[in-house]
Amino acid sequence: MPRAGSRSGFLFAASAYLLWGALPLYFVILEPAGPFEIVAMRILFSLVFCGILLSVLRDWKGFFALFRSRRTILFMALAAVFIFINWQTYVIAALTEHVIEASLGYFINPIVTVLFGVVFLRERLRRLQWVAVGVSLIAVVVLWVGYGTFPFIALILAFSFGLYGFMKNRVGNNVGAITGLTLETLLLAPVAALVLVGVAATTGLVFGTAGAGNTTLLVASGVVTAVPLLLFASAARRLPLVYMGLFQYVTPLMQFLVGVFILSEPMPTERWIGFFLVWAALVLLTIDMVGHARTVRRRSLNLT
Repeated sequence: MPRAGSRSGFLFAASAYLLWGALPLYFVILEPAGPFEIVAMRILFSLVFCGILLSVLRDWKGFFALFRSRRTILFMALAAVFIFINWQTYVIAALTEHVIEASLGYFINPIVTVLFGVVFLRERLRRLQWVAVGVSLIAVVVLWVGYGTFPFIALILAFSFGLYGFMKNRVGNNVGAITGLTLETLLLAPVAALVLVGVAATTGLVFGTAGAGNTTLLVASGVVTAVPLLLFASAARRLPLVYMGLFQYVTPLMQFLVGVFILSEPMPTERWIGFFLVWAALVLLTIDMVGHARTVRRRSLNLT
């Protein structure tokens, strides 16, 4: 790994994943606002904050350039759908005492990403990857028994975020972090507005009625959404992919610790066994990832 920028890269990556890991606590303190109002506000205020950033960075030209490609708009629209499903499911999990199950979704996300490579890109799995997939499937069954119900929240989060990443991957480096989030929230803004109309007509909006603190936190949800994304983008430019892959486990680990030790969600024996199986699968996947990266590096050195 090159030394230049590596320290700042680690700092940016750690900050991004730590902030994402603390999100459950942020959403909990937004109550009495409900999950649908929270996500709608998050979308709208993220759009506002991104607009301010684009103005400060003078990057509106780059944003409008995205509309020149129908392919880019199509994949970004699909990405917006999947991130909306992910955000909504995650906030519901945080407000209904399912933070541990939400962490499971992000723990198994790397496994889901590997499976997408097989299904969509026709990639061939290496031996350790097959073993990791098999162990993770066993873990899901064990957790199914442990929870007493199928872990829908975990799987929805894993697959929606995996599909979101896949759609973003299809547009490659053509879409920046801020321009991408701006476009996604712009596409979702009509949906957010309809959701707020529905909430107002049923349970009533909390925004502006639960005190200045609650209102300020709802407005700040746009900043809370965009800042970790900016930190992540900065880290990705400074660190090799293998290190970014290792950092991705920080967020679900923090979510797990928050659920167990701060929110005191139950963890019977069956769930511990299931999580240990998931962690074992991730260890195997990490060993394979690091080993494969070294092999590729050696081959490239030999060629040069």
